[in-house]
Amino acid sequence: MQSYIDVAISNNPEIQKFDFQYKIALEKIEEVNSLPNTEFSAGVMALAPKMEMPMERFKISAMQMLPWFGTLSSRKDYAASMAESEYAEVNIAKRKLARSISQLYYLLYEIRAKQEVLLKNIKLLETYEQLALTSIEVGQASAVDVLRLQIRQNELQQKIDVLKEENKGIQAAMNSLLNRPFDEEITIFSTLIIPENDVTLNYERLSIHPELIQYEKIYNSVEQLELLNQKERKPVIGIGLEYINMKDSPMITSSYKDMLMPMFSLSVPIFNKKFSSQTKQNKLKLKEIEAQKKERLNSLQADLSKAIALRNQAKIKFDTQAKNLKQAKDAEEILIKNYETGSINFNDVLDIQELQLKFQMNQIESVQTYYVQQSIVNYFIQ
Repeated sequence: MQSYIDVAISNNPEIQKFDFQYKIALEKIEEVNSLPNTEFSAGVMALAPKMEMPMERFKISAMQMLPWFGTLSSRKDYAASMAESEYAEVNIAKRKLARSISQLYYLLYEIRAKQEVLLKNIKLLETYEQLALTSIEVGQASAVDVLRLQIRQNELQQKIDVLKEENKGIQAAMNSLLNRPFDEEITIFSTLIIPENDVTLNYERLSIHPELIQYEKIYNSVEQLELLNQKERKPVIGIGLEYINMKDSPMITSSYKDMLMPMFSLSVPIFNKKFSSQTKQNKLKLKEIEAQKKERLNSLQADLSKAIALRNQAKIKFDTQAKNLKQAKDAEEILIKNYETGSINFNDVLDIQELQLKFQMNQIESVQTYYVQQSIVNYFIQ
């Protein structure tokens, strides 16, 4: 089954979607680590009056705005924290996909195991049918007994046919997660056994579950956002240079008629209610994330406890069905021995056969439930 999980993680479009989102988030780190656009401007004197005074022909200027010291690094840290949050989303998606693949896999096991049991029971009924035919010849059974055995075989064959269709649906669903053709064959273990002893579980491992780690990453991103907010409320510095080309004029006695002027600007957020409000929002957001994380931890603990309880119940039911099945087989042996002595009640035969089938089906369902719940446990603690 692990091989199917590996294939799904490699091929599943949803995992690829989250992976692309993570890569996009990584690229945003480079995006924010850049200065604002450099502003260039130029002007030409289109119409000028005739006068002796110096006049400009054209001017060219360039201005670069520079954020406050440390602002770029704060933006980069914030973008990196958002990327880490996206990476946690990838891990969550992988765990959920592994759980879904496991559950479909064990559903297929249940369907195919039931088909095998039904086929064996049909063959057993065919044996009983031969016994009934032999008993008719010696007057110890009637044609009604044979018909009832045949009707029972038809019912079991119907269940097999229904399971075949159900198998197609579950197999198609699993192949969709594997991103393969819907009718591609999926190989399943022929036998699954419930282990005698389960691995001791450590609830403390829930603390490193990706869903909780994601809250930690989001918490960190809000902290980084507040640091960035503190930087962006600082002034923005602008430096530039302006060149002015002047016409020749008798009034200019210097050998340098053109002008070159360094420029400096300062953008100060005097009305900074925006930044103060953002700070309050960030503080409230941190408290909200803490509450959400605690709520999710409680939910994970409850779901894990429920999965463990259902898994243990499945084990108890399996053991009970095993005892019942043994007793039903003992009863079957008694009936066969009665046949050897010259008497057999085919109503009792059908009743015992139906009981055996019921116990076998219940065992298979218990195995399926056990491993499905184990896959849920694995989602929480692996």
